[in-house]
Amino acid sequence: MQKHSHNFVEKYDDLVGFGLDRKTDENTVIYYLQKFSDDHLMEKLISRISDEELDEIFSMITKLLRRYLSEEEYHKLFLKD
Repeated sequence: MQKHSHNFVEKYDDLVGFGLDRKTDENTVIYYLQKFSDDHLMEKLISRISDEELDEIFSMITKLLRRYLSEEEYHKLFLKD
């Protein structure tokens, strides 16, 4: 059984754009993140990303996880413990 899913991007058929309204912005960020994390895309992109960009990505994700998830949520939702 798979632990991870990216169902939103497969089913979403509304506007992908930013700046119109909060809900569209939220949906667009989910859409972009799920497309960005695609295994095939990452295989091509990861070696091209600079050390500084890798640090920026990692730091931003870590900051958001720490800010908005409790330790229990972090383990359950992110680490899939």
